[in-house]
Amino acid sequence: MNTHESMSSMPVAAASADVRARFITRTYMHLFGAILGFTLIEVWLFSSGAAETIARVLLSGSWLLVLGAFMIVGWLASKTAMTSTSPGMQYAALAGFVVAEAIIFVPLLYVAQSVAGGGVIENAALVTLAGFSVLTYIAHSTGKDFSFLGSILRWGGFIAIAAIVGSVFLGFQLGTWFIIAMIGFAGAAILYDTSQVLHSYPPDRHVAAALQLFSSVALLFWYVLQFFISSDD
Repeated sequence: MNTHESMSSMPVAAASADVRARFITRTYMHLFGAILGFTLIEVWLFSSGAAETIARVLLSGSWLLVLGAFMIVGWLASKTAMTSTSPGMQYAALAGFVVAEAIIFVPLLYVAQSVAGGGVIENAALVTLAGFSVLTYIAHSTGKDFSFLGSILRWGGFIAIAAIVGSVFLGFQLGTWFIIAMIGFAGAAILYDTSQVLHSYPPDRHVAAALQLFSSVALLFWYVLQFFISSDD
């Protein structure tokens, strides 16, 4: 096995301090780039008027089909970024996922802007970034392995999906408590993903690590924004 193959299979936690520091720096730089790219896409969609068209199309169709397609895109992007040795493919997966997230967020942002009024989106974004920063600090400062959260998140995810599907077909509202529970779920996902990044990812998978963290940040923002919208009703 050559040096590159060895590095590709070795978790970053077992690498030297310099390699770990470079990996973490690259991961969070790419995460910042993904968040910036998401923001710029949303600004362009809303300033160009395309957001209203996208929102009406998505809200008029089957929301479950949209969410299902989004989950498939997310899974494919994450798998591609994690397994591909081609930097180009890894970046394409990250870029594709950011674009998909931007599109899926349009209806929620459109409702927030139209119904909840000014400042809601900005406040939700600030709360999301603050929460992510605190959870990231906890994961980094303690060095604790939060992999035990994996099984909890899997079962929690199944229950959440079942609740969402049930609400669509049975016509009941999930309510504020479900949103609060999902904010907690997203927080646990951030702890888990950050721990995985620090302990399990190979040093050459910083793009995949950034994609995974971006997915958790987006999930937290999704439900924090829903909470702000419901509070303004």
